[in-house]
Amino acid sequence: MKLIKLDAIDSTNDFLKALSSQDQLENFTVVTAENQTKGKGQMGGKWESEAGKNLIMSVLVKDFLFNSEQVFNLSIVVSLAVTEVLKSLNIPDICIKWPNDILSYNKKLAGILIENTIKSDGRIVSVVGIGMNVNQTNYTDLPNASSLAVISGKSFDKEELVILIVERIKDKILLWQTSASDLWNDYFNSLFKKGVPMPFKNLNDQNFMGIIQGVSPIGKLQVLLEDDSVVEFDIKEVKMLY
Repeated sequence: MKLIKLDAIDSTNDFLKALSSQDQLENFTVVTAENQTKGKGQMGGKWESEAGKNLIMSVLVKDFLFNSEQVFNLSIVVSLAVTEVLKSLNIPDICIKWPNDILSYNKKLAGILIENTIKSDGRIVSVVGIGMNVNQTNYTDLPNASSLAVISGKSFDKEELVILIVERIKDKILLWQTSASDLWNDYFNSLFKKGVPMPFKNLNDQNFMGIIQGVSPIGKLQVLLEDDSVVEFDIKEVKMLY
């Protein structure tokens, strides 16, 4: 595993995307940073992180996705890899808030941002950004956030976490070749608030009740409404209220 460590960068995803234009870059190359000035979340959201305390990493993944209909498969692989690493470290009550936020006790521990580039020959090269709250303990302005240190009462080695996560991603990609349906089931079974009535908000700021039924092959959230219809929502089209 090639590891590139940076002190500070605007975005590890942007840095690795620029590097990945070189075809010879090794698969699973990782970029980490102690501080990120323009961290990105889903659909242009920001990822805030206290310098030096948290895990900021991006991983290059090649030769896994082969068409645009498959892009959510990588989200499943990565989110399951991260949850398994956290469970192995005895972090309790881990679940996945659709599409790929990682929670413990309903508090956000990690976010995942996957950016895909389609090459001229049709190949898809992916940059997987992972931001994880590790040793930061002050979340006064982020009431829905927590960290490994807050939950477990101890600090963690961030470089060890990088190695564990990348190795688990590799394992899941290999497993996908023979057990894709099992991994889909694992993902659904890990979903936050699946199968229970809960409030949502739509793009028009209207609140409604619904029950998470599943996720479509392209990653849309399937919600059962009070009129017994099932509606699919894309990222940012719906917000869970909890």
